[in-house]
Amino acid sequence: MKIAVLSRNSNLYSTRRLVEAGEERGHEMVVIDHLRCDLIMEADGPRIFYKGEEINDVDAIIPRIGASVTFYGSAVVRQFEMMDVFSATNSQAIVRSRDKLRSMQILAGQGLGMPKTAFTNYSKEEKNLVEQVGGAPLIIKLLEGTQGLGVVLAETKKAAQSVIEAFHGLKARIIVQEFIKEAKGADIRAFVVDGKVVGAMKRQGKEGEFRSNLHRGGSAEVIKLNKEERAAALKAAKGLGLSIAGVDMLQSERGPLILEVNSSPGLEGIEKATSKNIAGKIIEYIETNQGKKAKGLIKII
Repeated sequence: MKIAVLSRNSNLYSTRRLVEAGEERGHEMVVIDHLRCDLIMEADGPRIFYKGEEINDVDAIIPRIGASVTFYGSAVVRQFEMMDVFSATNSQAIVRSRDKLRSMQILAGQGLGMPKTAFTNYSKEEKNLVEQVGGAPLIIKLLEGTQGLGVVLAETKKAAQSVIEAFHGLKARIIVQEFIKEAKGADIRAFVVDGKVVGAMKRQGKEGEFRSNLHRGGSAEVIKLNKEERAAALKAAKGLGLSIAGVDMLQSERGPLILEVNSSPGLEGIEKATSKNIAGKIIEYIETNQGKKAKGLIKII
């Protein structure tokens, strides 16, 4: 089978591991920079050109689409789907998961636990917004933020109102979220592949840091999920239509609370923490499902 990893950098850990895992299982692996693909739409059918050459011999793709290029990256994935090429991650699921507000609305509709969250259209009612999520301390997030960037902890109501006012003054879209004190700066990343949790780790922010992202200097250790945490991770991934997902959640007094569902979760942290071949699990998923007709665009929510 010829499998293409859609990635802008072939030297990234996740890209290298997917290529290695595929080759170990006897597949031909190629890396395609999705931003260098040209998409052709015509009556004879969709076509893709990469560096001037037409792509017509790929059996499956593994999208590794960065948040900053979601629009074009998802369009490339969609073009492959229209050509009946199997995609490990559905294009609409990528778009859905990258929209923080939309994804949280969907997850709330699934009855999943999450920190109380508020969103407004540049409202001047900062005080009311703070009260709606239980007061300070609270978390303020840019809708477009990734890897802990654009996330602020406001420890007092006055500070929260000032930060919200400042973001609104910049016309920045934000969500205001309840702060879960008992999580103590830690969260859980559950890695889901094909309806199963194949690995889980607990990430702890460095001293004095409320964000647990490994990119921000946090540490990670393997963890065994309880029944409720496992069920929440699987339901969250399924709710957003993701066959491959990194589900981030907090441990709280009222059970697991979903923070975010990542459609292109990194492999380095989870593989090193768990010592598991997660990349191999992704290749196995493709082997099992590639022969089935691509599902294409699933119902948009």
